[in-house]
Amino acid sequence: MSASGADFQRPISTSLRGRVAAVRVTPARVLLLLAGLIVLVSVVRLATGASDVTSSGTVRAALMTAVPIAMAGLGGLWAERAGVVNIGLEGMLILGTWGGAWAGYQWGPWAGVVAGIVFGALGGLLHAVATVTFGVDHIVSGVAINLLAPGLTRYLAVILFTGKPGGGPTQSPQVGEIATVSVPWLSNWLGTIEQHHWFVASDLAGILGGLCTELSLLTIVAVLLLPLSFFVLWRTAFGLRLRSCGENPTAAESLGVNVYLMKYVALAASGAFAGLGGVFLSEVASSIYREGQTGGRGFIGLAAMIFGNWRPGGLAAGAGLFGYADALQLRQPSAVHALLLFVGLLLLLLAVRNLLRQRWLGAVLGAVAGAGFLLWFALADQVPGQFVNATPYLTTLVVLAVASQRLRMPAADGLPYRRGQGG
Repeated sequence: MSASGADFQRPISTSLRGRVAAVRVTPARVLLLLAGLIVLVSVVRLATGASDVTSSGTVRAALMTAVPIAMAGLGGLWAERAGVVNIGLEGMLILGTWGGAWAGYQWGPWAGVVAGIVFGALGGLLHAVATVTFGVDHIVSGVAINLLAPGLTRYLAVILFTGKPGGGPTQSPQVGEIATVSVPWLSNWLGTIEQHHWFVASDLAGILGGLCTELSLLTIVAVLLLPLSFFVLWRTAFGLRLRSCGENPTAAESLGVNVYLMKYVALAASGAFAGLGGVFLSEVASSIYREGQTGGRGFIGLAAMIFGNWRPGGLAAGAGLFGYADALQLRQPSAVHALLLFVGLLLLLLAVRNLLRQRWLGAVLGAVAGAGFLLWFALADQVPGQFVNATPYLTTLVVLAVASQRLRMPAADGLPYRRGQGG
């Protein structure tokens, strides 16, 4: 790194490190946590007989549900790390679904991927023009995009889809499929182990089998974007400059950073990621664009980003949690009853952890809540249908409530900024 780069890095990186020093996540701790969760869910499966709790089919469906949420959340992460709140992710998802279907049915699915990314990026740039250049309130601009996108796509669908085979004002013609891949010998071997229903081993085989069987190439691309984003934002000078705009843009400007340019780049990337999530919905999750297809996933992606503390790893965990809850209630609604036991045991373990750390209030609340879930599990044979359908959304609210005490948002996130205001 050059001398000027080192001079820039010292004041900004000191501030950034200070904000995340309270939580140190290591690979060993992550692996230990995952191992504990697998053991706990295996106990639940054996106790309840809910085989779909860790089946490869559930994991595969969860991954498919989680990808568009993760892409929307990743878009929100890029925007907010640069200091701009992007409520318009839902609208950018909608633009991506339409753009992917429009180009996909004419020139093939990968052309649809490119078009969906471009449409989403245009939505992000529109948000940048409003918020960065003209200083419009971030929430107002985002809501406007969410209102504009459905109307625009309906108008374009009427013009370009009506009269086409299978097309109409609310849907597109059939879109070509993106190829899927599997690891033949590994998926077959894991499937054999899964069928034995052994403690832990079969659960682990089901989870791994779902992650290596019939995966869309677009799924693989989307998953790889999460560690790539971490590398770009946390391991490069460009990422340091972009994050500095979300922490202290005045200080960043004084050190030579073009804050406006960084915000524009971040919002273009934000829209592009959301657009890719939209393409996934119209080309992988289904093979057609339909009006209302996004179903609020842009807002859920924002919730996953907040749960993940504005970091890609936590975002992936939040999106995966929602995707798992959604997939489970779709594949085996009766298995949602087993989740009551899982949540109850998990809350009791967290209560013990808080007790050992002398966090008395957290220990008491965790114990009471855990006992309540266990009592619900013991007294009820099944969960009412209304709760089953709302399981993913209730899960999102619960995890946000649990995570709220450890959140560290960028210091200048959502604050208005004008060039030269520090002078």
